[in-house]
Amino acid sequence: MNKKILITGANGFLGSAITKIALKKKFIVNVLIRKNTNIQNLDKIKSKINFFYGDLRQINSLDSAISQSDVIFHVAANYRLWSRYPKEIYDSNVRGTENICIKTTQFKKKLIYTSSVATLGIKPNKQSDEDTPVNFSDMVGDYKKSKYLAEKIVDKFIKNKKMQGIIVNPSTPIGPGDIKPTPTGKVIYDLLNGKMPAYVDTGLNIVHVDDVAEGHFLALRYGRVGERYILGGENLEFKEFLDLISEFGNRPKVSIRLNPRHLIPFAYLNEIISKYFINKDPTLTIAGLKMSTKKMFFSSEKAKKKLRYRPRTSKSAIKDSVKWFENIE
Repeated sequence: MNKKILITGANGFLGSAITKIALKKKFIVNVLIRKNTNIQNLDKIKSKINFFYGDLRQINSLDSAISQSDVIFHVAANYRLWSRYPKEIYDSNVRGTENICIKTTQFKKKLIYTSSVATLGIKPNKQSDEDTPVNFSDMVGDYKKSKYLAEKIVDKFIKNKKMQGIIVNPSTPIGPGDIKPTPTGKVIYDLLNGKMPAYVDTGLNIVHVDDVAEGHFLALRYGRVGERYILGGENLEFKEFLDLISEFGNRPKVSIRLNPRHLIPFAYLNEIISKYFINKDPTLTIAGLKMSTKKMFFSSEKAKKKLRYRPRTSKSAIKDSVKWFENIE
């Protein structure tokens, strides 16, 4: 009998990529979403999946979905670098993850938890890995703080409650289906639309969303309970990333370089205006600028060795992402 897999956040960017791969792998696919949420990413496959409606923040609403599944892929997260109400981020990412762990343990299921490289330490101008030292005080912004706390909860359940859990830490996924879009997808979208006048000197690890999705199944098959694995791609200077977007999108290159520290006052002003005067997220955020002062380079060697993880090139990921964004314009 085919295993039943439950995917939280299946309508999201990464969640929908995982859902499509799960169907190809012949899993019986259950998805947990909130009522009246946008399921555009699932429109073409909705007849092939079983919908369960619930809310991560309401623990009893998770019973049916988890009890009727064999494996839980907890992918759902509130991924924002700024929120008018930061409590919303913690409610979804921390309390929601704790509720998933409680029910996964109660029903004796296996959990693949989607964390983030945001929870890991950063080595200046070097690649970080799963063992790079880090503390809560190193976390910048509510998103990073919430994911750090959530990962600690998962780890605690694995060690103290004997929950069968494996953690994966995606880097910066890009590609088709980024409908919100994510902060990195917004960079691609803005450049393609002539709204990226300048850049800051930073760096990031770019990976195709489908490779991250495949990595979840490799973790399920080959991963060890209690371990965590970085699911990344290639490390790129931010300017190199932008130049590749320009190349594949046939757009002018961004040539003005700014010091992120000089933009902090504008970010404060942007956030104040967004919070009190307009119903729109700020273009510049304090957390985003502070993060940009460090190059977020990571190594996926552990996943490659232990999980047989083989991500494609960053050029391929950028090309697919540019093509998708151009087609929705």
